[in-house]
Amino acid sequence: MRKRLTEIAPWLLPLRKKQRCFCFYLKMKLDKNTYSSHFGKELPYEQCSVTSNMMNENTGFDMQYQENKVHNLKLAAKTMENLLILPHETFSFWMRVRHADEKEPYKDGLVVVNGELTTAEGGGLCQMSNLLFELFLHSPLTIVERHGHAEKDFPDPDPDTLCGIDATVSEGWLDLKVRNDTPFTYQLAFAFDEKYITGILRTDDCEKVNYGVHNGEVHYEKDGNDVYEHADVYRDVLDEEERILKSQLLYHNRVKIGYDIRKSFPQEAS
Repeated sequence: MRKRLTEIAPWLLPLRKKQRCFCFYLKMKLDKNTYSSHFGKELPYEQCSVTSNMMNENTGFDMQYQENKVHNLKLAAKTMENLLILPHETFSFWMRVRHADEKEPYKDGLVVVNGELTTAEGGGLCQMSNLLFELFLHSPLTIVERHGHAEKDFPDPDPDTLCGIDATVSEGWLDLKVRNDTPFTYQLAFAFDEKYITGILRTDDCEKVNYGVHNGEVHYEKDGNDVYEHADVYRDVLDEEERILKSQLLYHNRVKIGYDIRKSFPQEAS
């Protein structure tokens, strides 16, 4: 496989990132979308909430990096607390989080650089984009841009975590975007305790339907020496009595497993 220039000369990476970020934000400035930038008082109805365990003991790295990730997540959350997503507006993860470290610096967390898991300032922000993506799937907001992780580097901290509900982000390259095509306003909020982060999506409308997300078929396959996870992701539209009105296959997710899956699923990768 041909190496990228920044792999041959890593010192060029900061310059390359500055170039990419300049073009990245210039494109959004010129694309005629209105990006969410207004904040407001708490909206009256909760559309949904998602809770995620921030402390993963399965990474193989010192737990200090998990504590650092918590710090980074809190900085990112401050940029979105009570953010309104008005009708016809687009939410961009990076448009909100880009200056999260202006007053207080990020700490080193886990990141993937040139396909390798390592540590860097701001590491761990993908947990925030994962959380937001799951929130958005439980709403009528339109997913505009989402990128699944190419590789799953370690097991989830909670064994009942849904497969394929993730959204990787990389400033200058990959974003998470949703558009509000409804006549209603939505709002983001967050809550933290020592171990968990909870994302909350509120709205100014008492919806008559709810949304449920679940996996269909999940299986693992070998490709040479590699193992891949395949998962179907479905969304159900539910009425007030939790009866299914509609069920839709949203996408099929395929991700390379970067750890010894036999420890968790010995029957799958034998």
